Amino acid sequence: MKHHFLHIGDVELEWHEMGEGAPVLYLHGGQGFFPDDDAFATQLAKTRRVIVPSHPGFGGSSLPEWLDSMTDIAHVHLALLDYLELDHVDVVGSSIGGWIAAEMGTMAPDRFDRIVLAAPVGIKVGPVDRLDVPDIFAMSQEQVARIYYHDAGKFRFDPSAHSDETLATILRNRETLTLLTWEPYMHNPKLRHRLRRLSAPTLILRGSSDGFVSADYANSFARLISNASVETIEAAGHYLAEERPDVFAARVDAFLAQTRTNKTLWRNVG
Repeated sequence: MKHHFLHIGDVELEWHEMGEGAPVLYLHGGQGFFPDDDAFATQLAKTRRVIVPSHPGFGGSSLPEWLDSMTDIAHVHLALLDYLELDHVDVVGSSIGGWIAAEMGTMAPDRFDRIVLAAPVGIKVGPVDRLDVPDIFAMSQEQVARIYYHDAGKFRFDPSAHSDETLATILRNRETLTLLTWEPYMHNPKLRHRLRRLSAPTLILRGSSDGFVSADYANSFARLISNASVETIEAAGHYLAEERPDVFAARVDAFLAQTRTNKTLWRNVG
């Protein structure tokens, strides 16, 4: 695991890199990215070069006052790809990371070969007077765990199991999540109208026990993308990378490998 920092304007962006092979950008969810505990990224890195930025305001990345939306973060991560000289890359985004991946895909559709959105948020699909996803900021940690996990008991938060530094990072991640998603709640009103620009084959994955992103929401998301499909991972909740990392990594790798196979066939024919 390599740990880097990059200045993009006045944003100090923390990013991690592991593995070798075709590059894939992995965008973490609202809990943040903890490299020592992320079994999904480790598994994916067995076959891919995995690049994981900490979103501004998460982990060790700074959060300037002007940055207040997922659209802003999408621009920062596109600048990271510029720095890495990655003109073509696959992207995997979890939860708000899926939202950011979708924003990036609408901005630079030719840059992404394949896109995986794991329980993404970011669009408004229902009536204006009703939330599309539960209000996690009005819930206790126990209530949030019950909607996030298939087996919440295995993921009960124990502060005593973490260092003071990790606890400070967890708290900062939560504060940033609130700041960026509170109003409007968990969506960009414009994104649903831009999703038609996504041209890469897109896979939307959802855990069968996800109480945050419903099957209807995932299907509505897919219908707004020209080349998208939806699949379910059993015995999993919202955070697939945490609860079913091996199954999630295997499904992601199989989907992304289709790009490499198709390109190899094209080269052989040519």
